[in-house]
Amino acid sequence: MSDRTESTAEFRPHSSHWGVFTAAMRDGALLVRPHPGDPDPNGILDNFPAALRHRARLERPMVRRGWLEHGPGPDRRRGRDEYVPMSWDAVLDMLAGELRRIGAQHGPGAVFGGSYGWSSAGRFHHAQSQIHRFLNTTFGGYVASVNSYSSGAASVIVPYILGNYEELTKHNVTWDQVAQHSDVVLAFGGMALKNAMVAGGGISEHVERGAMQAARRRGCDFVLVGPLRSDLPEECGAEWIANVPGTDTALMLALVHTLVSEGLHDQAFLDRYTVGWPVFERYLLGTADGQPKDAAWAAPITGVSRDSIRALARRLHGRRVLVTVAHALQRAEHGEQPVWMGAVLAAALGQIGLPGGGYGYALGAIGYYGRRGNAVPGPTLSQGRNKHGNYIPVARIADMLLNPGTTYRYNGQTRTYPDIRLVYWAGGNPFHHHQDLNRLRDAFARVDTLVVHELAWTATARHADIVLPATMTLEREDIGYSSHDPLMVAMHRIVPPYGEARDDYDIFSDLSRRLGTEHAFTEGRSSREWLRHLYARTEQALREQGMPAPDFEDFWAAGSLHLPQAPDDGGPWRAFREHPLANPLPTPSGRIEIFSETIAGYDEESCPGHAAWLPPEEVPKAGTPLHLIANQPSTRLHSQLDFGGHSAAAKHREREVATMHPSDAAARGIVEGDIIRLFNARGACLAAARLSTDIRPGVVQLPTGAWYDPESPEEDRSLCVHGNPNVLTRDVGTSALAQGCTGQLTVVEVERFTGNLPPIRAFDPPTTSDL
Repeated sequence: MSDRTESTAEFRPHSSHWGVFTAAMRDGALLVRPHPGDPDPNGILDNFPAALRHRARLERPMVRRGWLEHGPGPDRRRGRDEYVPMSWDAVLDMLAGELRRIGAQHGPGAVFGGSYGWSSAGRFHHAQSQIHRFLNTTFGGYVASVNSYSSGAASVIVPYILGNYEELTKHNVTWDQVAQHSDVVLAFGGMALKNAMVAGGGISEHVERGAMQAARRRGCDFVLVGPLRSDLPEECGAEWIANVPGTDTALMLALVHTLVSEGLHDQAFLDRYTVGWPVFERYLLGTADGQPKDAAWAAPITGVSRDSIRALARRLHGRRVLVTVAHALQRAEHGEQPVWMGAVLAAALGQIGLPGGGYGYALGAIGYYGRRGNAVPGPTLSQGRNKHGNYIPVARIADMLLNPGTTYRYNGQTRTYPDIRLVYWAGGNPFHHHQDLNRLRDAFARVDTLVVHELAWTATARHADIVLPATMTLEREDIGYSSHDPLMVAMHRIVPPYGEARDDYDIFSDLSRRLGTEHAFTEGRSSREWLRHLYARTEQALREQGMPAPDFEDFWAAGSLHLPQAPDDGGPWRAFREHPLANPLPTPSGRIEIFSETIAGYDEESCPGHAAWLPPEEVPKAGTPLHLIANQPSTRLHSQLDFGGHSAAAKHREREVATMHPSDAAARGIVEGDIIRLFNARGACLAAARLSTDIRPGVVQLPTGAWYDPESPEEDRSLCVHGNPNVLTRDVGTSALAQGCTGQLTVVEVERFTGNLPPIRAFDPPTTSDL
């Protein structure tokens, strides 16, 4: 674009999960500018222009023909059927009738409120809040989900061993501390910038790269443990220890064994601040089971030599060491163990609570970790009260739909899966987040009705019975806010809605009017009145602190507001270290739990009472000899705007790109740019091959987020021609404790694809016809 074009366009403020920006329309084209104060803007912003009016957008309400003709009920035609366009009034009347039927015949325990919360950085048009508020005011509740696909195992185990999970990730070690104090950053799974560039509510300044550069210039050593060199940026100059995927717990055990056997651990810290060390030490030294967890034991498991393990342990002694563990490590079988063992390693070094030292769980996993929190509250739409109260772990949705009435273990409880008749989804795409997509298709075929609000024809929308077109963030007003970014943004509308698309709030308002619950849902407010109402909370808090507090109209005209931030005080673990009796941790003992009597009392074989090496059930072997890492993409958030320009430009021959080591490719006759077929017993997909020595041999990496695109939708287990790795991943829980997602790792074989290359149809609307 020319300078003249930009200078004459009217740029308005807006925000996204990948950054604050301004945007304008000029001559029919969308122009996007990153926030001028952002030192490291996120390229994902470049997805907006091409996505705004893409053919994949949903233009009007649609109803699946089979549901129209045969009524609610299980139907394997979901995902395979054509759609009938309908008017808003007709489809909302129909949906209101179905909601009345479900409520009268089955009650709230038959409704699953599906949402994953990533649809918008705006805090009012936050789809998760909107749908849950609607279901709470309409039914008095619904079956909910708890935890997240990203941190399902960690969020359950951390409260037992360290205390509050939110505090650990958001009020602990900051990037400023790393830049100023860390001597060694030992990063298990790395701290990939592609992850830290994204944050719920938006980020005005991406500081991670700069902090790592500053630490490196000061002399900090970065050590990356993981099979992908790219999981730390080049600016770190990191030493790369390319271990076998999923073996981090064994490596940590061997490091601690070396520290203990050579007297390099901090016994005084362990005695004062932890409980359970003697029990764990018996396991570590082999007294309990006859197998010392030493470097010689760990070497063949991890693929890291005995001498390298011992040398690394010795380098940690006497230095300010920050141990980090990526979310990725707990998205695998026994994912609780590396989270727990990382805390044990940091405790053995005596570093927890020190500036720039200790345990930075998930630092770098998302943009609001490692930052100071805001000193005043931001806008939050109340979801109301879920009086029904039933829930499932978020990654167990297919289990729930396929096995109603069966029991399962979760967090020390024996629970029962409900019998779900209606799934209502607004915000999120389970055909991105979930594993074993063929199994998920079977699960969605079991319900009576699936309702989806969407801005585009995702695979989830293609499986729905009722599809309601929702606006994109650029098509509505909102307030962008993150609890750990000082800039609150007045998100102005940039363009009118696409086609007949409507805001989720307007859709739910009309539905609630039909169901007689309109006032409970809307409280008599329009969208703009809600923004004014939600902003008032921040305005009042600023006034109470004696700070400038512009009213809503002034805030909206200015476009943004800088908020005060809380001090960088190290959080609960600094306070605990300084005065452990006065500031106990919120664990059962008040201290760091290296052995947990509570967890041991659950008697779960898949999660014992202390951190342990538990070999995974699924490992490379004949037939499936490669590890597959299905990690987060760098060109989009999850699967959002996969049809955008930035995402599309990174594909090859329209397919997602899979990275392999040249030795693995040569053994299979694969060269750079070939189309390859990845497969195992669960499914198969195509991808384009990229060869690199920055990946451990025996590993192939294929990011998630390519829209699911079966070659033949009519067939079960059809080849995904676009490159969605979740046709390959395994749908099992991390353990009976947390039941978290295990989608990060699986095993596959790879071969060169020699057939006729199928077209990509993921972004083409499905077939439609009138009644």
